Amino acid sequence: IEPNVGVVAVPDARLDRLAELAGSKQTLPATIEFVDIAGLVAGASKGEGLGNKFLAYIREVDAIVHVVRCFDEENVVHVEGSVDPIRDIETIDTELLLKDLEAVEKRKERVAKQLKIGDKDAKAEAAVLERLEAHLGDGKSARSLEFSDGETPILRDLFLLTAKKVLYAANVGEGDLPNGNASVERVRERAAEEGAGVVVISAEFEAQLADLPHEDRAEFLESAGEEESGLARLVRAAYELLGLITYFTAGPKESRAWTITRGTKAPKAAGVIHTDFEKGFIRAETIKFADYDRLGTESAARDAGAMRSEGKEYVVADGDVMLFRFNV
Repeated sequence: IEPNVGVVAVPDARLDRLAELAGSKQTLPATIEFVDIAGLVAGASKGEGLGNKFLAYIREVDAIVHVVRCFDEENVVHVEGSVDPIRDIETIDTELLLKDLEAVEKRKERVAKQLKIGDKDAKAEAAVLERLEAHLGDGKSARSLEFSDGETPILRDLFLLTAKKVLYAANVGEGDLPNGNASVERVRERAAEEGAGVVVISAEFEAQLADLPHEDRAEFLESAGEEESGLARLVRAAYELLGLITYFTAGPKESRAWTITRGTKAPKAAGVIHTDFEKGFIRAETIKFADYDRLGTESAARDAGAMRSEGKEYVVADGDVMLFRFNV
């Protein structure tokens, strides 16, 4: 009933290389948090199967990874009695849509009262809600409806479930790794229509892999035709789905990966380390990872002109190795 929460390291070979070059005593990867919520059943939006509680958990996340069963196993019971990934996807989508419609209807009632007292902003919000209600009523997700910049805050304040980005994790049997099966193809077709991604994983295989000593995992992965674990691919896909990138700091004490949103400027990126870095930001000394890797040290990068001094308007790029200068 209660969700399981897992904080997972984001796999990044660049960090290990930086730690090697800098002689770091410690390596600290970027992380992403997954909230494992139990499956929803038909009627969840009305409270079936403790649905309201589960839907409340979903409302708090940034994106949804929808784990879809794509394997046949008579010893693993399916609530519907058969394996049909598209039916399962539609069951979840329907429950999320119904909950969103309920939220929109409640907001419309509140806005109607504001209209009666002449609230100027209420008129614009009422128009958005009408359009949104019709769209959801047609069985379409909120994320597929275009909004203007001025309308976006209205959508954000509704905390709609179907406005969240979605990634499908097609759960297959070990024998269907690495490419999947006919059920996975159906999921891929559905995802393509939505502009969503698909990652093929095998929970059974991942459980076996996790139990192995670290030195035996490469051979086990190779036996399944995999170069890396499904978890690693899922983590990376979720990271990209959220529009996240990584920059690095490196030194003898530690090499560390820091997570920021794509498009973040240098002062804001510095603030991820400490708020004082953002407040007192002077400049950022930046080396592209490829240059650091090629030249081997920070001093060599400086001598070669590969270290750049960037100001407050600099947009941090994925893989930048950074040193921030700031006033206390």
